[in-house]
Parts: sequence; structure tokens; C-alpha cells
Amino acid sequence: MNQQATTTLQNHERVRCEIWTRVMGYHRPVSSWNLGKQSEHQERQFFHPQDAAAGGC
Repeated sequence: MNQQATTTLQNHERVRCEIWTRVMGYHRPVSSWNLGKQSEHQERQFFHPQDAAAGGC
């Protein structure tokens, strides 16, 4: 049996999650970037070594 518990929050219970990333050696919040950089960040694809190893490369 593989049942997954779900939690439902009301809008007033939610908390904003701030995303930080490293740029040129410094950690910065993505929210401080201009709109073009924020959109570029959303389009990024992340490297997963276990997936690459399965591909035979």
C-alpha cells in the first residue's frame, strides 16, 4: 500500500518561499534579479548525474 498524505493550506496559512542561487560566487535571491534574468532562471534545466550515467555516456 502506497498512500500519500496531502496537506491542504488556506491562503492565509501560506508563506512565501524565497529562492536563492549562486551567481559569480555570491548567493543572491532570485527575486532581486531583473525580469529577463528571472525568466531565464525559470527555463534552466538541471544536470542529474544518475540520469546521465543511465544514458550510457
